[in-house]
Amino acid sequence: MRNCLLGILSVLAILTVTQPLTAGESNQDVSRVAPQGELPPDGRLQKQRNLRDEYHPWTPATSKQAWEVQAEQIRRRVLVSNGLWPMPPSLPLKPVIHGRVDRGTYTIEKVYFASHPGHYVTGSLYRPTKIDGKAPGILSPHGHWRNGRFYDAGGQAAQGQISQQAEQHMAGARYPLQARMVQLAKMGCIVFHYDMVGRADSQQIGHSAGFTDAQAGLRLQNFMGLQTFNSIRALDFILSLPDVDAKRIGVTGASGGGTQTFMLGAIDPRPTVAFPAVMVSTAMQGGCVCENAEYLRIGINNIALAALFAPKPMALSGANDWTVNIETRGYPELKQVYSHYGKTDLVYAKAYPHFGHNYNQVSRQMMYEWFNRHLKLGITGPIEEEDFWPVETQRLSVFDDKHKLPDDAKSSAELREYLTATSQKQFQELLPKDADGLAEYQRVVGSAARVMLDEGVPAAAEIATSSVQTSALGDVTVVKGFVTRKGSGDAVPFVKLTPKAPSRAAVLWVDGNGKSSLFDKEGQPTAAVQQLLKAGRVVVSADVLGTGELLKPGEDANRQQVNDTYQGYTFGYNRPLLSNRVRDILTVIGLLKTDKQMTAIQLVGNGAAGPWTMLAAGLGGDAIDAVVADAKGFDFGKVEATSDPMFLPGALKYGGLAGLTALAAPTPLTVVGTEKIADNTAALSRVYAVAKANLTLQKGELTSEAVVELLLK
Repeated sequence: MRNCLLGILSVLAILTVTQPLTAGESNQDVSRVAPQGELPPDGRLQKQRNLRDEYHPWTPATSKQAWEVQAEQIRRRVLVSNGLWPMPPSLPLKPVIHGRVDRGTYTIEKVYFASHPGHYVTGSLYRPTKIDGKAPGILSPHGHWRNGRFYDAGGQAAQGQISQQAEQHMAGARYPLQARMVQLAKMGCIVFHYDMVGRADSQQIGHSAGFTDAQAGLRLQNFMGLQTFNSIRALDFILSLPDVDAKRIGVTGASGGGTQTFMLGAIDPRPTVAFPAVMVSTAMQGGCVCENAEYLRIGINNIALAALFAPKPMALSGANDWTVNIETRGYPELKQVYSHYGKTDLVYAKAYPHFGHNYNQVSRQMMYEWFNRHLKLGITGPIEEEDFWPVETQRLSVFDDKHKLPDDAKSSAELREYLTATSQKQFQELLPKDADGLAEYQRVVGSAARVMLDEGVPAAAEIATSSVQTSALGDVTVVKGFVTRKGSGDAVPFVKLTPKAPSRAAVLWVDGNGKSSLFDKEGQPTAAVQQLLKAGRVVVSADVLGTGELLKPGEDANRQQVNDTYQGYTFGYNRPLLSNRVRDILTVIGLLKTDKQMTAIQLVGNGAAGPWTMLAAGLGGDAIDAVVADAKGFDFGKVEATSDPMFLPGALKYGGLAGLTALAAPTPLTVVGTEKIADNTAALSRVYAVAKANLTLQKGELTSEAVVELLLK
């Protein structure tokens, strides 16, 4: 017994007290860790993160090697959250370019092309009249200005901008978006100014409707992913132009356009210079559905996303808004990342606190100088923005009597149908036929699962315990306390029962009712647990989030807190309840692995915890030796509300419960209660067959007696 406890006791930071339990104590008294009436010291029981929090911290890695590991994890998070893992097919663009407007030193043309079949990207293409060789290409997503690309501030507001010395010319003050494109074209760049979804000519889908329900979330179909894919295809378009220099590509936008600037830079290696204006900060992270996606900013912020552009040149502007502190909060972290490459001179940030949220002439001048230097435009001396002749809205509009919106244009529902069919086809193509296919399945689906659920079983160095108590229950030793991952703020209550003559095997019994399920009404181990103890098994259980001690008084165990407008406002910053439950199971496995005397861990998922445990098994790797779980006939396709405690964004994109559980292969797996999910078990069977691993699928309900029989056979 002493050897079996040695590993866990070695990680305790406090003295434990051994005392006998009296007969007749309730099961709650036996298993409870926190004093009666008190909640565990778990940060997840406090207020959730919110996009408008005053401060979103993030700590970059302290070495180049560590940063590149961290960067890959963040980049994978971006792709998964945006529904771009794997990337949707990039079909031929077949762009339509028409309606040339000649302004002497530059021209403006109208452009539209399909990023997805039937979904059209629209915009204006600005070109210098004379191009010597090839010209730099600039992408400019416009942001949330009223009417987007057609924005006109009006005479009165424009005069106010001039009075504040934010602008010098009336044309630039009234049409600041056009001013930026015109000046860049005059500087020798080819500029594509494209519409955000639901703005200007992009009217097929409203800017904030059609992608905010549970079924969209279950497939990771969201506005941010749609808009980011549009940006990728916009880059494809500008690079297809024969007079664009592929080695000199800049991206710049402000506000929501700033978000798209750093998002594109984070996942696409082709841009070479970036200038995201008035968006990158440690404060508010983006107030629109098109700037938020499930999982995107869990543990990170916009600084981390922008840092993925390193070590390529990037400058940022701030204003008297959420970016006002960029020079002291955010810029130092970016410099730290760039320092790993010896390139701190290639990142710069400056705030203009006397101006409100803007991309005015002052900040545009900063961008012109940055692009001149790093796109090697060769302009000497200070660059002064010139006055220009604006183009009226009707002449900028892409669609007219001769060029109408194509007949195949899709609504949001029709586009979602296409996206669903595409992702289902991609998943089917991932199902392995051989060892190489199995490795690819585990790479793609496993990478997604590590974003959606957890990175896996934590290492021993990450595990810590507190409030540990040791007592005796007859000849059984009871150890209970809180286990956490260092620095996480979690505190998972656990209980461990060790028989008088323990073997080297442990059973982690996870139940929908929590760790109290190990005990009967008299406070004694249940008959099933007694059988396991008699056979020498160490039996462990825990209260995962939303069960037992981790269920706040008055809280509805059948509902999770979620923003009613869009789930990405909640789950973009906080793990879904199901993710937390899986994470807690993996944390307890990590605790058991600290005991070097423990040579086998058998995982049991009983009751409502069956599906949680199956998902945890998919990430448990070789830390788990066998799994027995009750699927309870669960199917993610039947989840209808984002407040459902089983709502897991992305689950249906990656094969549902069976597809994610298949990651457990080659761990021996027994699943009971599969009759209602027969259509989904095909993926599980295929993966296990290729892995040549032991899989048993049974109908019915998993009983405690059956669990014992399966574990001890």
